[in-house]
Amino acid sequence: MTENDHDTDTLVGEWMTIKDVARALNTSPNRVKQYIADHKLLGVRRKGELCVPAAFIAGDDIVKGLPGTLTVLADAGFSTDEALQWMFTPDDTLPGAPIQALTENRGTEVRRRAQAMAL
Repeated sequence: MTENDHDTDTLVGEWMTIKDVARALNTSPNRVKQYIADHKLLGVRRKGELCVPAAFIAGDDIVKGLPGTLTVLADAGFSTDEALQWMFTPDDTLPGAPIQALTENRGTEVRRRAQAMAL
């Protein structure tokens, strides 16, 4: 595990395997992998297994506003690691981390900040 992996793990906290995400979303692991490819979710390898931050899943769905935000970040050239860092790093102007703001239904503010960084 690299230092960057450790930093990301500290920020993200809990991870879910692709199978766990598929169960939570009542879909197939292949569909979850497609969500990752389509920037609806972010997936990274942890201990050899593809995982998704647990904070990206709310009940039986993807957190509202997350896919649009991840698309904006991808279009801005953010790598997966950079997007994860941004999503989980507290921002005093929100307040809280962008993922926290999304779970609190403040997606417009989050996307505004993401779009501003893309300029």
